[in-house]
Amino acid sequence: MSLKLYYAPGACSFVPHALLETAGAAFEPLQVKLHRGEQNEAAFRAVNPRGQVPVLVDGEQVITQIVAIVLHIDALFPGQEFLPREQRARTRVVELLAWMNNTVHPTFTHVFMPQKFTDSPEAQAAIKRYNAEVYRGLLGEIDALARKAQAEGRGFLAGERLGPLDIYALTLLRWGGYAGIDPTGFETLWAHVQKVAAEPGPARAVERERLQLNVYKAA
Repeated sequence: MSLKLYYAPGACSFVPHALLETAGAAFEPLQVKLHRGEQNEAAFRAVNPRGQVPVLVDGEQVITQIVAIVLHIDALFPGQEFLPREQRARTRVVELLAWMNNTVHPTFTHVFMPQKFTDSPEAQAAIKRYNAEVYRGLLGEIDALARKAQAEGRGFLAGERLGPLDIYALTLLRWGGYAGIDPTGFETLWAHVQKVAAEPGPARAVERERLQLNVYKAA
């Protein structure tokens, strides 16, 4: 097995990064420095013409898009049970993973990079302000998932095993700090992501990416 993961510190690529570490996979981590524009350089565009991370290279296969990568990693390491084996439970987990990726994540993009959506400084400020509040509500939904898991006696969001929902939840809550949202205000979710970050696989990914969980700074 020859695996390479192209990742950027703090990006959503943290999800497959932490999953591979949890699985004990032999893989080559390749950092893409977004702040230096390396995603736009010819060398990386040859791997992913869209210039996005994460990218998982498995032999001759080049896999992009986080949901596809998670499904691929789950298939490579079935014993880890990153996704439930039972079909109905699996469907619900993939449903939530897709929601995190296609709804929560893009909302943050509107906060963090409003220039992607308009060249007007006034409109950018409005987009950022509006979506920060939308993002706060979405984090509240993830906090509710954590409270439900706790009430039902589950160790993690999808059951008794660490999975992509937990790792993506960590990433999304961490981003809240950049949106001016104090993560500690979501008491159950904040406790959960600290637990996730302390797991051996995520902890190794946190160390490699040099991440700080709480990046919130009071105004």
